[in-house]
Amino acid sequence: MMCGGPSPARPASAETQQVADQVKRQLEEKENRQFPVFEAVECRTQVVAGTNHFIKVHIGGDEYIHLRVFQSLPHENKPLTLSNYQTNKTKEDELGYF
Repeated sequence: MMCGGPSPARPASAETQQVADQVKRQLEEKENRQFPVFEAVECRTQVVAGTNHFIKVHIGGDEYIHLRVFQSLPHENKPLTLSNYQTNKTKEDELGYF
């Protein structure tokens, strides 16, 4: 991994699911819909002045959504923030930087 670049994609872990779960409500408010299925399946990270988490989330059926979640440095004691997201994704879509 190059300095500042995103890590290679890897399967989501329990920690990844926790990150996704913490921003689920933010996404539901932005999209004005509920997600009964919200399963993190793949992730990448990027170290910046904190960490960007790129997460592919299965939201039911053949639908996926890509999230970019910012986690500030621990001493800042700030909540996770949904920085950006992409809708209309499929299982096969690459989880890239956005």
